[in-house]
Order: sequence, then C-alpha cells, then structure tokens
Amino acid sequence: MNSITLSKELKMKKEYDVIVTGGGVAGVAAAISAANNGKSTLLVEKSTILGGLATLGLINLFVPLCNGRGKQIIFGLCDKWVKEASLYGYDTIPSLWKNGEPNEPTLKRYTNRFPPYIFALQMTEDLLASGAELLYDSVATEPVMDGNRCVGVVTHSKSGMEFYGCKMLIDTTGDLDVMRSAGVPHTAGENFATYSCKQISLDGCKKAAESGNIRDAYSSIGGYGASLWGDRQPEGVPKWSGLTAEEVTDYLVTNQMVMLEKLKATESERNSRDVAMIPHMPQFRTTCHLNGDYTFTVADAYRHFDDSVCAINDFEHRDYLYEVPLRALTRRDYPNMATAGRSASASGYGWDVIRVIPPAIITGQAAAEAACQAIDEGCAIADVDIRRLQAKLESENVMVHFPDEYVPDDRTVIIHGKNAAEIEGGHL
Repeated sequence: MNSITLSKELKMKKEYDVIVTGGGVAGVAAAISAANNGKSTLLVEKSTILGGLATLGLINLFVPLCNGRGKQIIFGLCDKWVKEASLYGYDTIPSLWKNGEPNEPTLKRYTNRFPPYIFALQMTEDLLASGAELLYDSVATEPVMDGNRCVGVVTHSKSGMEFYGCKMLIDTTGDLDVMRSAGVPHTAGENFATYSCKQISLDGCKKAAESGNIRDAYSSIGGYGASLWGDRQPEGVPKWSGLTAEEVTDYLVTNQMVMLEKLKATESERNSRDVAMIPHMPQFRTTCHLNGDYTFTVADAYRHFDDSVCAINDFEHRDYLYEVPLRALTRRDYPNMATAGRSASASGYGWDVIRVIPPAIITGQAAAEAACQAIDEGCAIADVDIRRLQAKLESENVMVHFPDEYVPDDRTVIIHGKNAAEIEGGHL
C-alpha cells in the first residue's frame, strides 16, 4: 500500500473570536491581550506547561530590555512579567534596576534569569484570570481555510480530531506551523548544534547553601554546545531547519548522545551529580519565519515606521534601537492571520533581534491588539486604523516609537565586527 486517503467529517466544537496556536511567551501574551479586549479566546498548546523556549526549552532569560545606557525600551506586558517571573523564586535583576529605570546613566543592562517552571505556573494563572480558554496536550495540525481566510483549526488530542472555528488566527507556534500549512509564504532557517541542560551537583548544593541562593546549585551541561552564532559548531555536523520530524529527531538524538558521552566520561562523579532538567522541546531559535508585507532586518536600526507597533532594542549591542512594523507580523493577502516572536518576518541578524523573549512578548501583545481591532473594524489585520492601534498600545505602556534623543550621533550599525549591509542576508 503506497498511499491512503483520509476522510472524516468534523462538526465545529466551538467558535472563538481569536484562536492562538502555541503557548510560548508570545502566544500567552497574545491570548491574554485578546481576552482582556473582551474577545472569546482559545490558546492551543502541544505540551503541558506554558512558556515554550523560555520554560520548556530552559532558555530562562529575559535578555536586556534597555538600550545599554540606562534607558528602558521594552515595556508593556513584558515589563510586568520580567518582575513577576521572580516573585516566588530567584532573580538576577541588577540592583540598579530593582525599582525601575536608574536615575543616572549606566552600562548595567536590565535583564533577569528566572526559575522557568515557577514562571510557567504564573503564566497559567495570568491566562486563566484573563478569561482565555486553554487546551493542553493538543496540537493544532491543520488550518481550515475559506480561500485565504482562516475559519478555524483542526486539533489532535486525547479527544481525537476536533474542529474549532475562529474569526482571527494568531500563529505563535514558533515554527509558523499553522500558517505554513495554510500555504502562507515563508522562509526556512537553520540552527546550530546548541543544546543545554541543567545539572545539579553536591558542589553546587554546597555553594547554594553558602550563598543562600538555590540558583547556585545548578550548572549547565549539554551536547555539542555551539553558540547562537555558530562558534564551536562541529565540523561535519549539519545545521537543522527543524521543519521535519526527522530533522528534529536527528538534532535531539545527536546532542543527547553527545551529552551522555560527557556523563560517561565523568562516571567517577556519578554519586555527586545528576541531570536535573532536560529541555522538553528542541532549542531551535530560527526554524521558519513569515514572508510578511515587510521583512525586518538589522539595517532598520534607528528607523521609524509609520505602522510601528513596538520599539525594541538589540540584546547583544548597546544603543541599537528598532521599531517593529505591523507589516512584519502580517500579510495583507491572508487577512485574518498574524504571527509574532521568532516567526515574525525578519532576516539575518534582524531575525535574532526580534526572536528573543522580550520582543516575542511585546509583538505577541501587539498582534492580538491588531487582531481584536480588525474584528471591531471589520477589516483585515493589515488594514486596521494604525493610529488607533498605536494609541491603544501606548495606553498599555507599550513604547511604539523610540525617542530620538536615545539615538547616538554615530548611526553606523556594526554587528560582531561586520557592517549591517554585510550580514543582512543571513546569520553571522
């Protein structure tokens, strides 16, 4: 038997104003924002906790929310979460930033490494408080399309195959899974051999007991351990797009077996250390992005957009400021679908700038606000009244346009020693 034909009639189980697929930080931000706008909202998450890479993937770091000179750039829901993520666990917020923006300029950046699983529980609490509904252990496998308009999604779960209707679809799977299946134009990426787990040891426990901080009990252990820029990428080891089951499996098995060899090499320490946390999703950063109405690049540094929905900053380099246009989250020819975070329309190092936790949260919030406004105005997401949208975002403490006084005199954009024009087309 070389092929089969599947045919199954599914009645709509329930219809929502907004369906969000993928419960990473961008998806949770989107679902909460939609529900807070009074829209019936469903968040579909394939795992059993929220947070995506930030929690399941153990990438539990709010990278800088500031310009590297003491001025905060990213606010909104992200500003709330960066503080709340450590209410019931450890934090690494610099003392200068504990009570808000410092009074004087500083090179100390506003970051926070947080306890991932506690933060996941807090996001669930926030989601439930908003009134959004949640489906765990459920995969949104297929969009249901009427032409180029999404009218719902098919999910697979313990309940079998089910059909949920929607007016607006926000794809925050991180890999653009639903929009890709709908035929939306996209670009596949590549990922290096990065893989990191959390190890606990007796020495770490002793250090934690002495410092009084449980975070000191943990250290990192992983597979090949290539950097985000490809440093230490082993020769002969391929980069993965992460868009097939075979590639995902190869990435995981390859790195897990390398980690096992490391553990075997320290067999004499077996009674004094253990692997405490393994990521429960691939730690891919750039699998696939939307080819939106605009593609965000690092060359957009210091540029103002008329349709900006948020200002963000570079997490690696001081001073570089950006605005994210609504066009990077949408395509006009797919009128009721949007994305956010690491599947937003971006390329090269610009993709790296937009994909990390703070921009993911703030673009998720913006995508939901735009989708809700599109429902109210009876138009495509791309065609909403942008001034009204910007005013709404600003009322929610989102910086839409960065202040020009934060822009340095020298606007030459040099990323890792290269001019922006040299790296626009790909990773460093």
